[in-house]
Amino acid sequence: MVRKIINIVITLVVAFLVYYVTLPAINLNNIGFYMYIAFIALFYAVISTFSSFNTVELFHKGKRVKVDFPKQLLYTIYAISIGIFLIIIVNFICSPLFNAKSYQQRISVDENGNFSEDIPEVNFNHLPLLDRDSSEVLGDRVMGQVSELVSQFSVSNLYTQINYNDSIMRVTPLEYADAFKWLTNRKNGIVGYITVDSVTGESNLVRLDKGMKYSESALFNENLRRKLRFTYPTTNFGKISFEIDNEGKPYYIIPTISYTAIGLKAKVTGVIIFDPITGESHKYSNDEIPTWVDIAYSASLIIEQVDDWGNYKNGFFNSIFGQKNVVNTTDGYNYLAMNDDIYLYTGITSVVSDESNLGFILTNMRTGKTTYYSVPGAEEFSAMSSAEGQVQDMGYISTFPLLINLKGRPTYLVSLKDSSGLVKMYGFVDVKDYQKVIVTDSSKGIIAAKDNYLANFKAEAKDEELVLEEIKVTSINTAIINGYTYYYVTANNHNFKISISLSDKLPFLKVGDTIKIGYYATDKDIIDVEKVY
Repeated sequence: MVRKIINIVITLVVAFLVYYVTLPAINLNNIGFYMYIAFIALFYAVISTFSSFNTVELFHKGKRVKVDFPKQLLYTIYAISIGIFLIIIVNFICSPLFNAKSYQQRISVDENGNFSEDIPEVNFNHLPLLDRDSSEVLGDRVMGQVSELVSQFSVSNLYTQINYNDSIMRVTPLEYADAFKWLTNRKNGIVGYITVDSVTGESNLVRLDKGMKYSESALFNENLRRKLRFTYPTTNFGKISFEIDNEGKPYYIIPTISYTAIGLKAKVTGVIIFDPITGESHKYSNDEIPTWVDIAYSASLIIEQVDDWGNYKNGFFNSIFGQKNVVNTTDGYNYLAMNDDIYLYTGITSVVSDESNLGFILTNMRTGKTTYYSVPGAEEFSAMSSAEGQVQDMGYISTFPLLINLKGRPTYLVSLKDSSGLVKMYGFVDVKDYQKVIVTDSSKGIIAAKDNYLANFKAEAKDEELVLEEIKVTSINTAIINGYTYYYVTANNHNFKISISLSDKLPFLKVGDTIKIGYYATDKDIIDVEKVY
């Protein structure tokens, strides 16, 4: 009896230590919970049953041999094996083989998106030109310039893309450099976080009046994940992100997840907003998430859900054999900022790889609302290769493209980086014909790069998309921009900008002449003319 009590006490101590380290959710849908239970049961069986043996007959080389085997350990192994078998059976029953429709409907996709109507004309002042890798380079440089901190803290690799007071930024917290640095700095906490403007590249270290006590690099009860688990023991957590609210106060955003069966069909049910300074947190359902939060859905989960939407439209077996209307996301993704929210962009291509896209999806990272746009054209990696081909002698590497609305037409924008991760050139690639590509030195600015592209490869504007007007010239001037001639015409109480590439008649145009033009409706003071008739 005493031995049994001792074994129970030892097992309880080990159970606590293992739970303290691994932190599984106490949730019947979480595979980690079953692994934890199996380990503790096996541990208890090992330490408590070696004194109680059960004779088991085995066959060895054709002869019956009697060996001693711990009875309780044997039963525990049987129980764990049965448990594993049951989990496999349950997950098999709940798999796409029998539930293709429910997997296909994991995410609601609006398939009636209209690119030219839904996606506003690109605003280069709100376009995240820097990718994650370039942001990390700039963030590390800022940290390296603060000598009194660089030996105590390191920069986290979170770098969350957010929309902060109408500015597109990546933000990431500092972390303790190691366990000893946590011990010596824990009283004051982590002193701040880093912001990198995704448009301009400006990076800053933001110091806090009061340090962040809880982080992923802190130890014991100040560890972020441990604090969360002890506060929400039964909740499944998604991928943690770091954000700041409109006043610049830091928070960790943790999606809450529900599963079907054991770890299948993950679904975001809301978020936990955690204050790393005070340790206070609050759980929100999907329809309660504050608007300043940008990332409630991880990119990997969205892509998994969209892939299921594209795979199982016509059932499970069609996704493997016939593959009629089966589509997948492309291998990469990027982010767009619209309407004070962050959207995930990725292309949609046929399951049969043909280096072309059927369209693309945009998903609001806060609400999960997803829209599909049918825009046939080049697959992103083809566009990247085309841009890299223009500078192959320099060895620049292309970022994953941003899809923009440039003069009503879908266009890929890439940044071309050198070996140190710095942006050296911008490339514009036509989505419908990826061989139409122009690259421009980044030192000239993104607007100059755009003008250079439009001057070389004018988008073929459709008459039905344009405002057609016959104008009478009241004044005319010329200007040369980046080597291309533009005519600035005043007519009909408006100012127009017309590229020489549109018509050979322009050099002969004079005051009093009439000319028929086509342009997109706009509120700009100077209207870009798309066609001259």
